[in-house]
Amino acid sequence: MSSGIDARDLTAWQIIRKGVALSPALRDGIGVTLLLAALSTVGSSVVPIVIQVMVDRGFESGVDRSEVWSYVAGAAVIVGLTGACAYATKVRLFVASERGLAQLRIAAFRHVHDLSMLTQSSERRGSLVSRVTSDIDQVSLFVQFTGMMIVVSVGQMLVATVIMAWYSWQLTIIVWVCFLPLLWSLRYFQPRLSAAYDHVRQTVGEMLAVIAEPVVGASVVRAYNIERRTQQRIDGGIDTNLRANVRAQRLVAVTFAAAGVAGGLANASVIVVGVLLGVAGQLSMGTVIAFAFLVSLFVGPVQIATQVLTEAQNAIASWRRVIDLVETPADVVDPGPSGATLPHESLGATFRDVQFGYPGGSLVLHDVDVSLDARERIAVVGETGSGKTTFAKLLTRLMDPTSGSILVGGHDLRTISFDSLRRRVVMVPQEGFLFDATLAANLRYGKRDATDGELVEAIEKLELRGWLDTLPDGLASEVGERGESLSSGERQLVALTRAYLADPDLLVLDEATSAVDPQTEMRATRALERLLSGRTSVTIAHRLSTAEVADRILVFDAGRIVEQGDHASLVTASGVYTRLHASWVAQSHLESAARLDT
Repeated sequence: MSSGIDARDLTAWQIIRKGVALSPALRDGIGVTLLLAALSTVGSSVVPIVIQVMVDRGFESGVDRSEVWSYVAGAAVIVGLTGACAYATKVRLFVASERGLAQLRIAAFRHVHDLSMLTQSSERRGSLVSRVTSDIDQVSLFVQFTGMMIVVSVGQMLVATVIMAWYSWQLTIIVWVCFLPLLWSLRYFQPRLSAAYDHVRQTVGEMLAVIAEPVVGASVVRAYNIERRTQQRIDGGIDTNLRANVRAQRLVAVTFAAAGVAGGLANASVIVVGVLLGVAGQLSMGTVIAFAFLVSLFVGPVQIATQVLTEAQNAIASWRRVIDLVETPADVVDPGPSGATLPHESLGATFRDVQFGYPGGSLVLHDVDVSLDARERIAVVGETGSGKTTFAKLLTRLMDPTSGSILVGGHDLRTISFDSLRRRVVMVPQEGFLFDATLAANLRYGKRDATDGELVEAIEKLELRGWLDTLPDGLASEVGERGESLSSGERQLVALTRAYLADPDLLVLDEATSAVDPQTEMRATRALERLLSGRTSVTIAHRLSTAEVADRILVFDAGRIVEQGDHASLVTASGVYTRLHASWVAQSHLESAARLDT
């Protein structure tokens, strides 16, 4: 998955700028938030100043209790105010970041659905999910914690530097000299950390993919007794992620340890040189003691900043992956409100010299040139890999042709708004996907504002009331994740009812009555007959009994329409259809014999 400019080629700063541009709410009130963050760093510098004043005055002329209490009270007020600023900073940052990252999550999720089925199929589902979930969670951690810590730490370093320079420019130079090698080393480690955390985020997506697959396919794993092999794949994914994290953390440990060494060297140097300057009369005792506190005030933020800067690479790697997703061009583009609108009437369709090939591969559809009349029932037949499903996906614009054009209702599919197209043209897949909700909620995906009465009416019109009465809670029955509480045949009945509620004018079906038990097949066949009545329909026929009752049959072979006509004319033409039909009849006889034997 890639965009016009590969996000992997962008610097960390460019990634942050792009990320903020995708989440404009992050900028809401940022000026006030940064001002509050800067003010929150002031309180930590008050204590060293009070110590310096108290020590020097105490040794010179003594300090009475009232003066001590006034200093303590003043320091307490300042510390309290800076604490309030820190609280306000955190709240404002949290609210802005949650709003901004909600925008990013919505944009990423919606863009996934804007991508064609072809693009989605090239990316593992676990990787897509990780970009919308865990990657954005990492960005959230960066914005809410790491980003604030960087601001506060830099603020404390600047405040400490200013006060140290006011006390002694010599000692200030010594402190910075001790830390300069660390700052230069960060330039060396930063690109290596970035690459390491890019690899970490990639392994997270791969790990989620290998975990998700056996969870979804748990029945297959058990049926073929491949638990051990499946566990090995999962263990391998987890181990790869572990090794990637360890490599990244080793780099982090080096930078953190280097900050500790620099801090220890700075403390020792300040004490030694400070005492020498004090003995020479250039510094007071209070100043030397205060400077030691100021060095700690400087060292702590440096160590924290070093830690969070390295951890920020993880978040930037995540941000890079999300940006890469959002900027992936949608090769099936919705023309939006400016697009054409299909009328609510039976629709015909025309394929004009259509060819299609997958990227990097040869053509799978060649010179398809055919018209489908309004209210005509079309059956599409052919061997596996002949181009039947590709034909259906192109007709419903799940993909666009490599060349040629497809017209529906007189409009080029690429000019029709998705809102209109998805209302007027509906595809019912062979395995109707159901969401983990009630039967009623799943049916309402066909018509969002349908009442319970309308749902029952649709079921009765499709002659499925007897099936509904067998469900424990009727419309309120929970179908389970992916509809697993229902049989495969029942899931198809739900898909047919959902399509009926959608009331499309052009219906494309991937054989909705295949691979079900005889009783369910009878129900589905009756429901399908009522569903197709008065509509243009295109059915990918796995069972040629569907083709036998179609108005016209399109016979695909090696990506071409090699025959077309009704069943009576094709079955005697000694062509591809004759061979397919004879094979299907023989298979049907074998299946019937097998059922009689059992």
